[in-house]
Formats: sequence, C-alpha cells, structure tokens
Amino acid sequence: MLDADFFRRWMTAAAASVDREAERLTALDSPIGDADHGSNLQRGFTAVAAALEKESPGSPGAVLLLAGRTLISTVGGASGPLYGTLLRRTGKALGEAGEVSAEQLTEALRTGVEAVMTLGGAAPGDKTMIDTLVPAVDALGTGFAAARSAAEEGALATTPLQARKGRASYLGERSIGHQDPGATSAALLIAALAEAAGE
Repeated sequence: MLDADFFRRWMTAAAASVDREAERLTALDSPIGDADHGSNLQRGFTAVAAALEKESPGSPGAVLLLAGRTLISTVGGASGPLYGTLLRRTGKALGEAGEVSAEQLTEALRTGVEAVMTLGGAAPGDKTMIDTLVPAVDALGTGFAAARSAAEEGALATTPLQARKGRASYLGERSIGHQDPGATSAALLIAALAEAAGE
C-alpha cells in the first residue's frame, strides 16, 4: 500500500529530476516553443517541494492536491495548468484514504490524464505530454518500472511526429524531428514515480 510519505517522495524526486534536467527541457523547447519549459517547471516543482516541507498533508490525495495547486499558481505558460490539473484530478480521485493500492493509483492517474486531454484538447499522436502519459498509465498495471520504460519510449516517439496541439503546432512540418519537451518532462514525472517505489 502507498501512503502519504510515498507520494511526498514522488513529488520530491520529481522536483530533483526537473532541477537536474531543466536545461535540457529548455533546449528541447527552444526550436519548437518559448524556450522556457525547463525554467518554468523548475520554478514550479521547487515551490512544490517547499510547500510539502511546510505543510504535511496526511493522505496521498492531499499531497497531490497541494502539489497541483502549487504548480497552477507558480508555473507560467501552458505547463502549469496542465501538470496542475493532472495532479489535482489524480489527488481528487484518490479521495481522503490514508493509503491507496497501486491499482487505485493507476485508475486515479488515468482520471488525471483524461482531465489533461480535455483541458488541452490533445490525443495520443498529437506530439504532447499525452504521448508519454497514456502509455505510462497503461503499463502501470504491470509495475512502476514498466511505466517508466513506456513513458521514456513515448517521449522518444514524439520526435518524428508533427505537432497538432500546443505552441509547436504553429510550426507545422518544422516541428518534425524534435522531441516534444512536454512529453519529455512527463517522462521525468513517471521516472520519479518509479524511483519513489524503489524500481
């Protein structure tokens, strides 16, 4: 069973990973976006780590709700609302239970991903974070390591795609050949989940 401590470890690992990879995320965002994806997420997840240190949410859902709210209030651009919605809706779906199973997390995360798809209007194949999150959630039933592998493959698979949503879609065919920064940061989030699970 996964408790609030597990979810705090997940968010803390995500913050450390985004911090390490911020420059790479921004470099990926330079040719097809605003060149601020890394710095925006770095600011947001640093704030999440600080908020979790200050407050001590007692349930998995409460940890994710706090993280989601913090991202929405601190991250500019589209990524704040998208990641904030992902975590808030996942947290809401988990409810107030003090512990949740891996199966419950999988279903809650699926609810969160569906909320992101509704908010951003993106589907798999549109060259967005959805190309990472959908296969990751599908693989999560097999285990955390499987979800991480599926997420990494999903992010890499965005390279040959033409962007149909988000800022990169304005470039049309020129978006082809670039790995999507949002899909890449989503893979970091899933890798941090596997790390929290010790996989």
